[in-house]
Amino acid sequence: MKPINDSLADVLRTVKTPGDFCTSGSCPMHLPLIQVDGVGPIALPLLPVQAAQLIAAAERAPYGLGGETLVDIAVRRTWQIGAERVHIGGKHWPAMLEAIAGRAAAGLGAGQGVVAELYKMLVYDEGSFFVSHRDTEKAPGMFATLIVALPSLHAGGELLVRHREREVRLELRSDDLSEVAFAAFYADCLHEVLPVTAGCRVALVYNLLRHDKGKGKLPRPPSYERETAALAALLRHWCGDEAPANAARPLKLVYPLAHAYTPAELSFAALKGADAAAAGALAAAARDAACELHVALLRIEESGSAEHMGYRGSRSSWRTRRDQDHDDSDEFEIGEIFDRSLTLAHWSRPDGSTAALGVMPFEDEEVCPADAIDAMEPDEQHFEEATGNEGASFERSYQRAALVLWPQSRRLDVLADAGFDASLPYLAGLVTLWLQAGAEPDAAPWRDAKALVGQMLGSWPRRAGPTAGGDQSAVAAVLTQLVRMRDSELIETLLSRVCAAGDYGGEDNPVIVQALDLLPPPRVGELTLALMQANAGLHVRACADLLARCSAHSAWQAGLRGAANALLDALPGGPKPAQAHGWQREPADAAVLHDLLRALGAIDTSLAERAVSHTLAWPKHFGFDTVIVPALRRLVEHSSVLNQPAGQRLGAAALAHLHARVALELAPPADWRRDAELGCRCARCHGLIGFLENASQEVWRYRAPQADRSHVEAMLRSGQLDLDFTTERKGSPHVLLCTKNQASYERRVEQRRCDLENLARLAAAFEA
Repeated sequence: MKPINDSLADVLRTVKTPGDFCTSGSCPMHLPLIQVDGVGPIALPLLPVQAAQLIAAAERAPYGLGGETLVDIAVRRTWQIGAERVHIGGKHWPAMLEAIAGRAAAGLGAGQGVVAELYKMLVYDEGSFFVSHRDTEKAPGMFATLIVALPSLHAGGELLVRHREREVRLELRSDDLSEVAFAAFYADCLHEVLPVTAGCRVALVYNLLRHDKGKGKLPRPPSYERETAALAALLRHWCGDEAPANAARPLKLVYPLAHAYTPAELSFAALKGADAAAAGALAAAARDAACELHVALLRIEESGSAEHMGYRGSRSSWRTRRDQDHDDSDEFEIGEIFDRSLTLAHWSRPDGSTAALGVMPFEDEEVCPADAIDAMEPDEQHFEEATGNEGASFERSYQRAALVLWPQSRRLDVLADAGFDASLPYLAGLVTLWLQAGAEPDAAPWRDAKALVGQMLGSWPRRAGPTAGGDQSAVAAVLTQLVRMRDSELIETLLSRVCAAGDYGGEDNPVIVQALDLLPPPRVGELTLALMQANAGLHVRACADLLARCSAHSAWQAGLRGAANALLDALPGGPKPAQAHGWQREPADAAVLHDLLRALGAIDTSLAERAVSHTLAWPKHFGFDTVIVPALRRLVEHSSVLNQPAGQRLGAAALAHLHARVALELAPPADWRRDAELGCRCARCHGLIGFLENASQEVWRYRAPQADRSHVEAMLRSGQLDLDFTTERKGSPHVLLCTKNQASYERRVEQRRCDLENLARLAAAFEA
């Protein structure tokens, strides 16, 4: 038996009839001259004052009921003006109307020979609507209705068209007021105009007729019962197979479409020709087989090596399907593909709603048919010639619309398999839906959200990293939704299985504390201990910040002693835990010491004294100028910490350090002698050393070949020498010009200023 990919594509290829039961679009408008008897010329976009004039000249639109024609604003609330009172001129209008009618006929699969005959003008003011109804035949040869919405500022008034079990929602407005929007549908389709919520819309209603006015067979809405039944049988077999997903049973199916669509216009209602026909048949089959169907934007990006086949003077070349004037791609031939990305995005459902599915990867094995991508032409292609040690290379991308479906029963498998960029937006949407529906326990969105998180936890990578948006890590994003759900069980699972297993960073701390707040205090202590034991050796800064945040909760403080001891054991300079995967330990900094003393001061003051002893015992890791003094400056705002024995002891040591340095003599150099601590004593550096030790020489000129000058320059850069140097490029060889300065003295002056400021600040804090 053929794989589902090929079988599904085989059936979809038999859906030969182009078009669908309805269609819509927009086009640039050449301003016509529209005059209405009793009103005069109409300005476009429609002005409010003229909208009022049109309504004053119009009559209430009736509707048909059996053989009667009735007026009832509870059924139809709109205004009409007969075609005999509407006069449309302008040299561009006939061609424009013919083009619109042609596009409508193509969208309906009605072929050629279709004309549009004006029936009436409708005016929809705020609150206007028309309940679900069918059009009657208004002229011989009529088979469909065309609505042309003139440019106006309004909101609402969408058109719902139903045929059999399908419903399509069509917009009757364009975001660009220089365009005209249109929609067409077969006359036997149920349709409904939703209420206009703001402004006023004027629409021209046309009957679509054959040229022969009914003498031949009229087009009918396309019907694909046989194809739909075959598709449904294939999908039911695919969904019912319990074997694991593989090449014969992919997790989802991706069917590329034929026409080009932009992300903004991508929807089921906007599909054209055979695409619309295939989507209609597949939508009905998917409902019957309990599958979920979407239309999405398929994108493929590839890069790799290329071979230069000739040279015509260009260094690189771009080629796109839309740029035929700049095509140098025949200079190169594609070699090996190194990187390849296949993704789906911009999701829309058959009912017109969007789906929060984010960016979802797909596999070659999921494409229908299996070779559909092979025949694609790239939208953009870039070749780069070889440079230096790098060979020629290429980059190219493809973008198409595609129908994507999967079994409803495997929706969560699909999302979890797609990764966080797809599953996280969907999870957030489920939680929002649950909250908006009243947050009832065990409601369907709540169950789906719990099940999805369970799937995600089961396949969580060791280090998930940031999400596509970059605002949150995957840990923080999932925890945020679990906090919204107040799901303490899954919160514990995530913290113990994921964060305590190494997927943790300081950016997660705010939401971790929010999540811990939903747990009993003893469990908070246990989970915090597990986090410290797993992460403090590598992420001491993040762990100190988390401990400080947790210690602010008085109910948790007693249970945090274990976590505090684990953090102290992991401080730089102490016992070194194993460095997992070769990752580099974070150095201690002022933030670590600040957070540590704040936390330990609240948890156990004896632990704070232990932290100070460790800090003073390891000056290599906890320097006075880099760590201790900056941390104490930040702790000035927390006098309770400074007044504890640990704070007093650390403050006394810092003040002693500052006083000792301030007591040192500070004077500018008495002569031009400068320190000459060089790591090289070669002949080339001998002259430099002599220059540095010379008390009367300010400038040294070293004329030498480039290799010798470069060696001396490397020595100058390797140490903090009080020298400025430059190259005089006159004569040959060039001259390295060195001039002595007072950089060391100026650094000491700046240090003295900082020391005095720190002394004043810290002395005042400790005396207070």
